[in-house]
Amino acid sequence: MTTPFIVKLVLVSLLVFILFNLGRALFIMVKGQHQQSMSRFLGRRVLFSIVVIMVLLVALGLGYIQPNPRPY
Repeated sequence: MTTPFIVKLVLVSLLVFILFNLGRALFIMVKGQHQQSMSRFLGRRVLFSIVVIMVLLVALGLGYIQPNPRPY
């Protein structure tokens, strides 16, 4: 497996984890469960969103991934 594939795999897995935490927070909000804090899952979502942005910037800087060319 090449490095760009691994970077893309990490990014996709982080995005899935972000969606999972967002869904858990929604489930807690709708059900009204008070034994788990909804802010814990929302905080994880924000933290992993920052990690995704940092991984994207590092991968772009090192040339592991290439942005789409300009459309004009």
